[in-house]
Amino acid sequence: MIQQTLVLIKPDGVKRGIIGKIVGRLEDTGLRVCAMKMIWPDDELAKKHYPLDEDWAKQVFKKSKDSAVKEKRKFEWKNHMEFGENIQSALRNFIKEAPVVAMVIKGPHAVEIVRKLVGSTEPKQAMPGTIRGDFISIESYEIADANKRAVRNLIHASDSVDNANREINLWFKKDEVHDY
Repeated sequence: MIQQTLVLIKPDGVKRGIIGKIVGRLEDTGLRVCAMKMIWPDDELAKKHYPLDEDWAKQVFKKSKDSAVKEKRKFEWKNHMEFGENIQSALRNFIKEAPVVAMVIKGPHAVEIVRKLVGSTEPKQAMPGTIRGDFISIESYEIADANKRAVRNLIHASDSVDNANREINLWFKKDEVHDY
């Protein structure tokens, strides 16, 4: 099944100068880059990329709470929507810190393959051999929380075909995506 997915090299990846290494990892799998550009996101794009909805807020609330309990860290949030708003605000601020490299990656099972290659959202849990595991494994939710910021995890990859389609349309015009 041929799919397209959105990949963003986030500000921390751009600042570290590892754009080429990340693109190389993606291309080494046999997937193709069919669109790429560097862009400095504004408020409007950040809000559209990170929309807040109740299902997402519930999911991230549970995931974060479970992680805190497992690691015996405090989790003081009681309301999933307030927590979600806090996370979305941090993510939006982070994505606007510096330029990002936006790409459309295409190939069989592109969404699943790219997600595996990227690794766990929390870099310290990412396996060696993944982008996050190899380039930023010392970052964690605990460090991000202590610094009152979003977790620095180098890269965004769409988590479903539906989200990939939505996100690609946010970041690219139809004539910017090439088929070859």
